[in-house]
Amino acid sequence: MGVLTDYFRAPNSAAVVQSLEETDGGSPLSAEPPRFEGVDAKGMDPAVVLGQLIAAIRGTAWRVGLVEETTVWPDSPAPGPEGPESEEDPWATGPWVSELSPQVRDTLAGVRDFEVPAVVARWVQAEELEGASAESMRPLADELFRLAGRARDAEEQLYCWMSL
Repeated sequence: MGVLTDYFRAPNSAAVVQSLEETDGGSPLSAEPPRFEGVDAKGMDPAVVLGQLIAAIRGTAWRVGLVEETTVWPDSPAPGPEGPESEEDPWATGPWVSELSPQVRDTLAGVRDFEVPAVVARWVQAEELEGASAESMRPLADELFRLAGRARDAEEQLYCWMSL
């Protein structure tokens, strides 16, 4: 079972929550028409895999918390250390949506075209991307960089929707 992951831009968390309520938690990208502009990035979680990309851009080592995010959905309190009480709990299978920090958006948006090959070459060295090539990952990286740039230019935020 893989994790479905979409990154998208939106004006604010209230607009995101409204979209989720109208689509029963479905990805804003799979609505007809799509609710927001975004990128399908299956399996690319924000904390680790996107975090590895952020580390590659900044020329630093990945660390826990490098990608700051705030939960937008579900709107119920997160379960304690014992986990969700039942499979019915939205925290058990998702979807989950988080707002990425403006620093993450701006880091992605700030990658210049001539830097992309070196950034992607560093990114694919991450253990989580074992077997991936720079050539296969570059289109996704390019889409994320452009999405972040448009979000920054429109004074919007980046969000990540995930579900099992």
